[in-house]
Amino acid sequence: MLIVRIGLATLFLVQAVGAQDWPQWRGPKRDGSIEGFIEPAQWPPSLRLRWKTTVGEGHSTPVVSGNRIYVLSRQQDEEVVSCVNLDGGKILWQQKYAAPVKLHSAARSHGNGPKSTPLIHQGRLYTLGISGILSSFDLASGMLVWRKDFSREYKAPWPEYGAAMSPLGDGKTVVAHLGGVEGGALTAFDAGTGDTVWRWDGDGPSYASPIIAEFGGARHIVTQSRQNVIGISSPGGRLLWRIPFTTAYAQNVVTPLAAGDLLVYAGYNQPTVAVRVAAEGGNWSTRQVWENKDVSLYMNSPVLAGNAIYAFSQRNKGQLACLDARTGKTLWVAEGRGGENASLAHAGKTLFVLNNDADLILVRKNPVSYEELRRYRVAESSTWAHPVVTRGGILIKDQETLALWGIP
Repeated sequence: MLIVRIGLATLFLVQAVGAQDWPQWRGPKRDGSIEGFIEPAQWPPSLRLRWKTTVGEGHSTPVVSGNRIYVLSRQQDEEVVSCVNLDGGKILWQQKYAAPVKLHSAARSHGNGPKSTPLIHQGRLYTLGISGILSSFDLASGMLVWRKDFSREYKAPWPEYGAAMSPLGDGKTVVAHLGGVEGGALTAFDAGTGDTVWRWDGDGPSYASPIIAEFGGARHIVTQSRQNVIGISSPGGRLLWRIPFTTAYAQNVVTPLAAGDLLVYAGYNQPTVAVRVAAEGGNWSTRQVWENKDVSLYMNSPVLAGNAIYAFSQRNKGQLACLDARTGKTLWVAEGRGGENASLAHAGKTLFVLNNDADLILVRKNPVSYEELRRYRVAESSTWAHPVVTRGGILIKDQETLALWGIP
């Protein structure tokens, strides 16, 4: 009976904090949504630190497969890929390679560590370093499978503030936007060999990450490039449509959001905009449906829950906001001075908001009003990576360490 009771208690704990793997930028669906998570009936006054491990500098979000965590970081002049055991934080293997970099002076406060989130795809791990080095590793052993250094292909192999886009898995290919201030290409590589399958060189990369969205029965790879929002055919790599879009200092950062048949995009000191993507007479068009000038997004990407879009606006020194996805109407905004940035994820009835000051804020998903549930302090240094809600708790990457916080 005792064994049965212990087993049931363990099962309850796993259900309370369990979630599926987190294989890429913004989670399984690349949109900040979390599946397989059952929140506790009441959030506790504090979280319990289960373990903390030093892995190195950087703001790359860790990814999770089964009982293993993979994180990309920097130690001195090397970039480091670490495989960490989820249960106790033990480092199982590491791979290091030389990656000297000199960034624009405006980016120095963020450090020289990588910003791109790795990708787990078809049994391999893909990483993009801050200087544009793309690598493929065997997921189990850490053995290097292939590596691409684009310093000879592009005069500037990374944007001014370092490569930040996160690779995208698309069938048998891995897609990455490479190059820098003097040009580049959105490129699909054979996932197994690293050979180029197709490339679109109409614009260089910014700091946004591509998504796959379906419009009009066709698959579009959508991203913000340096001076545009673009839709590229998948498969094929053909330009389907383009929306001219620029921000000050070429800081196109926000990952676009698919909301039904609408595409939502935003940028630094720009309105948040939704367009309808449709095929007309054999050609693709984008027609603006709404524009919201009150909510402007800088470095974070919004999430969609039902008909509500939750986003962290740069207005008033940082404030969480909720918009109607159908009309763009502002439903509510929280108080200002919320921080320079906040990363968003959501599950069930809860929105997870991690600001760069290491405050993890739990907010009820409520399109009527702002309702804060709990606020936890989860690090002693800045937190720019996304929170990862996974089996066993919540993973937090700060400047140097990776930590797992459990729900008591």
